[in-house]
Amino acid sequence: MPTIRDTFPHEIEIIENIFVPMPDGTRLAAKLWRPKGAGPVPAILEYLPYRKREGTRGRDQKMHAWLAGHGYACVRLDIRGTGDSEGLIDDEYTVQEQQDGCDAIQWIAAQDWCDGQVAMYGISWGGFNGLQIAARRPPALKTIITVGSTDDRYATDVHYVGGCLSKDNFDWAATMFAHNDLPPDPEIVGAKWRDMWRARMEHNRPWGLDWLRHQRRDDYWKQGSVCEDFSRITIPVFAVSGWADNYSESVPRLLAGLSGPRLGLVGPWAHSFPHDVAVKPAIGWLQEVVRWCDHWMKGRDTGIMDGPMYRVWMQESVPPQTCYLDRSGRWVGEAEWPSPRTEHRALYLNAGGTLDPVPGAGGGVAINSPLWVGLGAGEVGRYGEDADWAGDQREDDGGSLVFLSDPLPERTEILGAPQLHLRFSSDKPLALVAVRLNDVMPDGRSTRVTLGCLNLTHRDSHEHPEPLEPGRVYDTVVDLDDIAHAFPAGHRIAVSLSTTYWPICWPSPELATLTVRTGESWLDLPVRPDNPADARLRAFDPPEMAAPTPVIDHPAPSGHRRSIRRDLLSGEMTVDFPRWTSAHEMPDIAQTVTSDALARFTITDGNPLSACCETEANVVIRRKDTTTGHHSTGRLTCDARHFRVEMQLRVTENGDTVFERDWDERIPRDMV
Repeated sequence: MPTIRDTFPHEIEIIENIFVPMPDGTRLAAKLWRPKGAGPVPAILEYLPYRKREGTRGRDQKMHAWLAGHGYACVRLDIRGTGDSEGLIDDEYTVQEQQDGCDAIQWIAAQDWCDGQVAMYGISWGGFNGLQIAARRPPALKTIITVGSTDDRYATDVHYVGGCLSKDNFDWAATMFAHNDLPPDPEIVGAKWRDMWRARMEHNRPWGLDWLRHQRRDDYWKQGSVCEDFSRITIPVFAVSGWADNYSESVPRLLAGLSGPRLGLVGPWAHSFPHDVAVKPAIGWLQEVVRWCDHWMKGRDTGIMDGPMYRVWMQESVPPQTCYLDRSGRWVGEAEWPSPRTEHRALYLNAGGTLDPVPGAGGGVAINSPLWVGLGAGEVGRYGEDADWAGDQREDDGGSLVFLSDPLPERTEILGAPQLHLRFSSDKPLALVAVRLNDVMPDGRSTRVTLGCLNLTHRDSHEHPEPLEPGRVYDTVVDLDDIAHAFPAGHRIAVSLSTTYWPICWPSPELATLTVRTGESWLDLPVRPDNPADARLRAFDPPEMAAPTPVIDHPAPSGHRRSIRRDLLSGEMTVDFPRWTSAHEMPDIAQTVTSDALARFTITDGNPLSACCETEANVVIRRKDTTTGHHSTGRLTCDARHFRVEMQLRVTENGDTVFERDWDERIPRDMV
């Protein structure tokens, strides 16, 4: 738990709401923290749709008050159409959102409390749009700090995994669907709150419909993917993530692609800021933010650029668990990335299931995985406290091809993205492969180290997929997620291949049999040699933050549990993921927000067309004079040629229905 600080170099002034005017007359709502009596200072902008008034209230206070106390004006801005901002929101990361961000930066820089310099800071959505706005080059934007974000909206986000439909696509669409019609606060926007609310209800639609209509990496996904032209970003970038997060591989890609000043930091963390974590150890992250901003906006020699370009937590081997609250390891650094020190070690997938440093005789071995492979795979993106990790890999290995090394003669550390060079054939035109790199203990327990999935129609391109010709032999490369991991001496390295990985990946329309060419397929393992400079790395300060706003946590309303169930007669299998279950009372603004949601994935073994994702979400906001509610359900199913999306929406005020709408749409499958 971070230390709570209540004294700072500067007294803090908090302005609950200011309106930032846009050129079209729309006003965006913001909260401001600033150092009292400090005169004009640099500003730090965080730009999100998650409702500053009650949605992110406590966590905003913990960070922005701390930063304001250290000499920065902090602005937490609601995106157009969200929270207390006017207008309507259409989708994630739109051009309108990015342009509004540029206009907000220009306005902030012109205020008498700002010295004309602005930084952007944020995690997830706020990390995404920081990169996107940096690529638009607003003059007052001097640097960005991007945490848990991506440079590539198709390759590394919640929608598609290696060209396979991700379990989080429909799940996240349902989450945003439950968010986008919530009302603004009458205390902020006045009497027009109900008109704004009504407009949001009528405008709300499932974004997943659009995401499903773009199943390949087309212009829809290229917009907002800064990897399309890294040269557009010229200001300093501090990119941060955690190995348990979905976005960790974006950090090394940004370091490799950008040419301006940049640092990368990856810890053991899940989807969180590094000071307030579910997976320890935490660090003094806010102190690092001040060191970075002082260097680039106040001209102070803080030493932030004296360390290595890329600093990561080298994780020690651990037994398989579905939840980790602490990962042992140590900090290591690389002066540049990609690192010329990396040793690429080839391990060949040989006949008999061995993984060897030399290729064996050529041959073929077939696999057609049951649909239960992957049931215990955990989350795509992890928050860290609810069985988010994959358990013992021996269960999934029962439906996979497994290639196992000899016991390692010495400790072996890897840093980077392992790659499987796969030579294969398929008996079906559509197929996928899931590749797991596992750490096998001497007693047989097996921990998943990293994962890569590939829709094999995307073997050459995510933009131009092509069906497989049954029986033809192909070569492809499966990229596994970047990782830092230490395999102890005596452990074995395993590569496990399956043709299903439900519910992480939506299955192909038919169960395919892949034939893997042994002796001709191989793993490229990025081995990191020891570096004595690691021992001289500057230690991070202990974590700190300001006190949050007052909150009273009430018992959560839902009885949903993270679980897997199997019907042994029908073969139906169910995986439940509880979502956003809480009841928070905020006495300082006289509001209570209660929410509960569930994403349920079902499938019947042997029948990939039985795949189904069902969602349900309830959100209730209780204010002094009114109680508003959102209830929605969703269902994603398929046949061999189409996906079917069914959604139902009901909005209430004081228990009475004020708006209802249903959707039932079929979207053609595009080699997914």
